[in-house]
Amino acid sequence: MSTSNKSATLGTSDSTAEVANITAEGLLLVVNGRDYHLPHEQFPWFQHAPVEHVFNVELLNGHHLHWPELDVDLELDGLNEPEKYPLISTG
Repeated sequence: MSTSNKSATLGTSDSTAEVANITAEGLLLVVNGRDYHLPHEQFPWFQHAPVEHVFNVELLNGHHLHWPELDVDLELDGLNEPEKYPLISTG
């Protein structure tokens, strides 16, 4: 009997998130091919952050956006239906 040592990549997904652009007004976030404009007025955490930290976004579990160096977390559902998720900024 032959045993194969092939390893499967587990947990891979087609889900992607990236910051496509940063402007004076906000940033353009692309998640799974859909564009989201995040104005600095509503998302102030990104306005004065180092550019490389803003571009370093992760999409976790297909719905959770995480910026590790900025300690910022957003739910994708909150971007799709912002009226359900009022944002409160302390910074």
